[in-house]
Amino acid sequence: MSTGGGDDYDYGDGDAARPVGDTSWRRPAMTAESHRVTSFEIFFDLVFVFAITRVVSFMARSLTAATLAQGLILLLLLWWSWAAYVWLGNRVRTDRGVVRAGMLVVMAALFLAALVMPDAWSRRTGTVDAPLILAAAFIVVRLVYFGLYLTAAAEDSRLRVQLLADAVPQTLSLAPLIAGALLAGAWQTALWAVAFAIDFGGGRIASRVGGWQVRSPGHFAERHRMVLITVLGESLISAGAGAGDSVSRSVVLVAAALGFAAVVCLWWLYFEPLAAAAEEALEHASPARRARIARDAYTMVHFLLVAGVLYLALGAREVLAAVTDSGASNLGAPLTWPASTALCAGTAVYLAGRAAFAGLTVRQVSRAQLAAAAALLVLLPVARHLPALAELAAVTVTLGAVAVSSFHNDCHVR
Repeated sequence: MSTGGGDDYDYGDGDAARPVGDTSWRRPAMTAESHRVTSFEIFFDLVFVFAITRVVSFMARSLTAATLAQGLILLLLLWWSWAAYVWLGNRVRTDRGVVRAGMLVVMAALFLAALVMPDAWSRRTGTVDAPLILAAAFIVVRLVYFGLYLTAAAEDSRLRVQLLADAVPQTLSLAPLIAGALLAGAWQTALWAVAFAIDFGGGRIASRVGGWQVRSPGHFAERHRMVLITVLGESLISAGAGAGDSVSRSVVLVAAALGFAAVVCLWWLYFEPLAAAAEEALEHASPARRARIARDAYTMVHFLLVAGVLYLALGAREVLAAVTDSGASNLGAPLTWPASTALCAGTAVYLAGRAAFAGLTVRQVSRAQLAAAAALLVLLPVARHLPALAELAAVTVTLGAVAVSSFHNDCHVR
């Protein structure tokens, strides 16, 4: 049985077991319903997470309202690329044959894109044109994806129609993607936003063909859980970078402890006990509803969770930098508007995303989480005038209260 490890046999759609050696190198090996995440997929996810942490580095370099928006565009483009390969990996084994070879090419493209990510809106740093390299990397990612998925579709005519329908908006989006890379500046921001809008809107319309299927619910849920836990871990590294190379003030340790507590609350809100309940709901859903949950709750709403973590980490990084500054007050100077927005709005986005995810999977929406998210947004103008450490403390206390409320209200989901 195919379990995601080094098993000796692979299963097709109800076919008898056949030795892996009998499978052609060019013919993707179909996954079984019990398929789980492979070590190769974890490797792929680590490259993706490295790329999105470089987006945080890009925003932190010059934190403004513009860079917050530009970082969001980069995150959206990266997430859409990653999510596409999760669907592919749910249908066929990604650690074998032509699929593995193609994904290694994609990993190389994403790694190069990650390296130039901090210069995503800069024209030529030395001999490197970062925007063009990014555009080229995203094009490679999409071309390889469609090539591999069409091969994996085999005799499934409905899936092939779905892929061809999905290829229309993704091909159309390449024009603004390339044009934005060539023009740079405000044009790049606008055109890359248009490119994603075409991708998202067109893909949403194309999904009505109904060709997408989730073969292994456990695998699909596990991929999203694992990437989120990796992002949570990397967020601590990104936030800790604000303290510099050494710590000489005790207040920095207090700020770091508050940031750590905030990340623990984010972990708790998703993994205790929602993640397991959501996977169970996905597993027991009808094929049509399973596909909708996978598309809406995982492919779409999970982006809010990842983005919320990264923006909170960016805000915490700015808090640590503020309290590290020996010239600042003991609690750190108030954060700038962009930094305060990243901290409070990022937390609000995560809470709203968590509530939406619960509603789409286990059909339970926490009003407390939505209220807390709204309160953080409403109080943002006030929080902006607080010392940096006090603002982080307010966000952490809010998350702690929501986590405790969630624990008491959701225990019956276990």
